[in-house]
Amino acid sequence: MAANESVDIFSSASLAVEYVDSLLPANPLQEPFKNAWNYMLNNYTKFQIATWGSLIVHEALYFLFALPGFLFQFIPYMKKYKIQKDKTETLENQWKCFKVLLFNHFCIQLPLICGTYYFTEYFNIPYDWERMPRWCMLLARCFGCAVIEDTWHYFLHRLLHHKRIYKYIHKVHHEFQAPFGMEAEYAHPLETLILGTGFFIGILLLCDHMILLWAWVAVRLIETIDVHSGYDIPLNPLNLIPFYAGSRHHDFHHMNFIGNYASTFTWWDRIFGTDSQFHAYNERMKKSEKKTE
Repeated sequence: MAANESVDIFSSASLAVEYVDSLLPANPLQEPFKNAWNYMLNNYTKFQIATWGSLIVHEALYFLFALPGFLFQFIPYMKKYKIQKDKTETLENQWKCFKVLLFNHFCIQLPLICGTYYFTEYFNIPYDWERMPRWCMLLARCFGCAVIEDTWHYFLHRLLHHKRIYKYIHKVHHEFQAPFGMEAEYAHPLETLILGTGFFIGILLLCDHMILLWAWVAVRLIETIDVHSGYDIPLNPLNLIPFYAGSRHHDFHHMNFIGNYASTFTWWDRIFGTDSQFHAYNERMKKSEKKTE
């Protein structure tokens, strides 16, 4: 009975989304995107798309999303939005971060990316335009991937903070007490593998088209670079997402080293009370601001 009710709820929700979608104007970018997608399919093999295409998507999006945060440090007006205003990272350390990123991306992540083609072949994941999911289903599956990754990240990240293993692996990521966008994937190679596993679990469970892999890459990179940005920008659209952690939540983790272990959402920290120091800190800051007024 309960199972039937759940099916009815999901069916009704799907119909509602389809109805809203039918009322929206046609996407002016759909035809150019369709042409570009079909051009790619006609001129490159599945192996080239899954391997080199995925690498290009990851590298291009990573450094594109990290670029604004890098430029903010040279704009005096943006300093008022920096969370830890008294801590700025040197260009020398940022260069060090960049070199470690290149090593992780090409020596750790690229071999994993090379498995994408074999994954899509084994599970018969389609590439063609005709079977590409609609935008609403794509967003829903990306959200599902985010929930799965966030759950994995919370518990494994918390484990990496255990005093017996912290100094061997996760300490590398905490070299920068005041995070910046490019530092999002600055980590020990083992951490890249351990926490990165959460990214692939959602793909294994939910992937129904090659486009989902790239869409999920984009969503995950936007999120992780945002929370590591070191800036709390007004009108950030990501803050409209219910339970979204945001930059202040993760910035406190780097500043305090304890608590706020989740990557994307706040519910696991709230359930297990690992955000208590964060909330206490915010209360102290509010009282301090009132006294200075």
